[in-house]
Amino acid sequence: MHIVIMGCGRVGSALAQTLEQQGHTVAVIDQDPTAFRRLGSGFGGRRVTGVGFDQDTLREAGIEEAGAFAAVSSGDNSNIIAARVAREMFGIENVAARIYDPRRAEVYQRLGIPTVATVRWTADQMLRRLLPSGSEPLWRDPTGGVQLAEVHASASWVGHKISRIQDDTGVRVAFLTRLGEAVLPTSQTVLQEGDLVHVMMRSDDVEKVEAAFAEGPEEETGH
Repeated sequence: MHIVIMGCGRVGSALAQTLEQQGHTVAVIDQDPTAFRRLGSGFGGRRVTGVGFDQDTLREAGIEEAGAFAAVSSGDNSNIIAARVAREMFGIENVAARIYDPRRAEVYQRLGIPTVATVRWTADQMLRRLLPSGSEPLWRDPTGGVQLAEVHASASWVGHKISRIQDDTGVRVAFLTRLGEAVLPTSQTVLQEGDLVHVMMRSDDVEKVEAAFAEGPEEETGH
């Protein structure tokens, strides 16, 4: 996948290097050409000097061929504008914006832009939003038979109760991450857009569970 990153600070450079190591092609945009030194001489991706929400700059970075866009500059407003341009003008589905003010997170979430608040930022969180597939194991019991994992849920699960998700997939939903906060759901809790789902499951069932979460709810048959 080709991925465009706006911002070549500590976060952007680390993200770019990690993604390139995983085999993706990467373009990094920054207004300050000296910022690209953080990428190191071994970085093989594009370095684009310019404003990350300028459409010509984004085109130069290959946004039209991109599968994901990350806005991780030092400005909240720039990040959210750039994320919206990538989503709305270029149709990029996997978009994430870093923000410094967690109070704005809910507003941005309503605009359909997943956000990562700086105080809670980890490379893993950002990567999971840019490359949403499968599951990411977080913990295993000593025997290896049971694991806690974050599972990517298809958008078709949004609006369904946790009880339905558990029944259809055979997992126990341990907790959700919603707007940067951990939430302990009840069976009546409804999955919202942007929620990250953390489940307990048997290690033998990982592929089956990933498939169930990717496919969405089973069709209900009438009696």
